[in-house]
Amino acid sequence: MRQVAWAAGRPGEEDQMLNYHADTQAYYGRLSQARDLARRAADSAMRSDAKETAAQWLGYQAIREVEMGNVVAAREAVNRALALAPGRDVKVLAAVVLARSGELTQSKTMLDSLRKSEPGNTSLKVYWFPVIEGAMAMAQQAPDRAVVALEPSLPYDLGNIPPFYNSSGIYPAYVRGLAYLAQKNGPRAAAEFQKFVDHSGVVQNFPLGSLARLQLGRAYAVSGDTVKAKAAYSDFLTLWKDADSDIPILKEAKAEYAKLP
Repeated sequence: MRQVAWAAGRPGEEDQMLNYHADTQAYYGRLSQARDLARRAADSAMRSDAKETAAQWLGYQAIREVEMGNVVAAREAVNRALALAPGRDVKVLAAVVLARSGELTQSKTMLDSLRKSEPGNTSLKVYWFPVIEGAMAMAQQAPDRAVVALEPSLPYDLGNIPPFYNSSGIYPAYVRGLAYLAQKNGPRAAAEFQKFVDHSGVVQNFPLGSLARLQLGRAYAVSGDTVKAKAAYSDFLTLWKDADSDIPILKEAKAEYAKLP
């Protein structure tokens, strides 16, 4: 909060701090606060005549929404971002969100557009395109294809790749872990989600860092390791002890935890 207060009224700094604080709130499941901070970040960027940046902050919020199960809110945020400034980074965020929310036609259109407009962009080729393709495959219930699509990103999982600037979301590992979960391959899924625990300094306050604890619990449950599963679920629920109660993924987590033997 001190950093947010310090940056107040500083063009080009206030909006960044507000977005960073939004990530922190979302990390602990305080999504309504994150939503408000994202709106303020976008408004601040607009006051500095930085439409592209404002659109990015809306795109970040769309990522938070979709990964927590708020598909409608995620799509609405993406639509606002694209209407405001459909630049490259905004399109990347939009394509990820659309793929994760099951909007396959739109996500493929966005992916094809990025491939055409950014033919020499290596970071897109080795990081974001695999994430988008993997997410699309998951939406089609094709985890085997998702794992294959994500292979090019393996050496770059920990990279700080734009449009992420303050932290690495380790997004490829997250989607890869979900694919292994869908295959009922608990050990491999756990290995992917463990990356978030082992590299917390890289992930920092990006919300996938806390969600990975839940996914780790699911991976251990699939493996039949109830002790580790309970511990991972407990870690997640402790992090989210003050979370908004209506978040879909939190409701799922509580129900799953209650059913563990």
